[in-house]
Amino acid sequence: MSSIIIDGLSFSLPLFIIAIGGIYSEGSGITNLALEGFLGFGAFCGGLTVAFFGSSFAAGSSTPMYLALAAAMAGGMVYSLLHGLLCITFKANQVISGVVMNVLSVALTAFLANQINASVFGTASNKFMLAVSPRIDVPGLSKIPVLGAVFTSVYPFEIIICILAVICWYLLYRTPSGMRLRACGDNPQAFDAAGGNVSKIRYGAVMMSGALAGLGGMCFAYSISTNFSSSIYAGFGYLAIAAMIFGNWKILPTLVACLLFGFARSGGYALINMLGLPSSYSDLVLTLPYVLTLVLLIFFSKGNHAPRALGEVYDKGKR
Repeated sequence: MSSIIIDGLSFSLPLFIIAIGGIYSEGSGITNLALEGFLGFGAFCGGLTVAFFGSSFAAGSSTPMYLALAAAMAGGMVYSLLHGLLCITFKANQVISGVVMNVLSVALTAFLANQINASVFGTASNKFMLAVSPRIDVPGLSKIPVLGAVFTSVYPFEIIICILAVICWYLLYRTPSGMRLRACGDNPQAFDAAGGNVSKIRYGAVMMSGALAGLGGMCFAYSISTNFSSSIYAGFGYLAIAAMIFGNWKILPTLVACLLFGFARSGGYALINMLGLPSSYSDLVLTLPYVLTLVLLIFFSKGNHAPRALGEVYDKGKR
């Protein structure tokens, strides 16, 4: 049970912070299928940072990891500007833009990683190796039966994600800026008539989604494979979108969905080990979160209510 909780949280929390990014973007009215592209490009920037500067620090230092997380957020934010430019300034189809951003991210990061490794490091690889992230036990709390697993073998980035999630919740639901963002997603015409700048709010929301997705992508790189590779993120951005939809574009219900997906994944691996099944069955476990997504959407999607202006191109001249 402890391993299910520990491994489930290490998958659920990065997925959760990516989904929060989606909530910010779609809450402002911009459909964001580009989360997978954001997280991949952000992780590429983080991995590149470690490749260049990781050797400058003492062995076992956590500084390269924190630099990578910061670089991933910056990279995801910069890459998200392209989606914002297409959807907000040029008023392109938001669904098509998101799909293109995902495809471009995979191709671009693989190409750049290959070229940088070949020309700078003299190796033929499309990966950037990362140091193993330290894991900590919370004194006292980790000794609690069963629930103590929540505070056992915790990645540092899990603590960062929890802090950021609380901040994001507060900003979205308890501040004037959050109210303005949600107004852009529900009634941009009224917000504009009241003197607000719809484009500015939407750009900020898209950039926020890019930063949070980049952070989540870097966390996956540390927890899943200890390296950056464009191939390790397949489907995670879409899974975050599914969690967001199941959570009805609200942060706390989205957390529940992410936990369900994470525990389905870790529980599946635990079941395979318990039954002594061949390792090839682990590929089947990877499908469990997606199967669960289909089941949840069948039963709960009818009651979901997206922001009313989601996906609508806003033209100030037509209000």
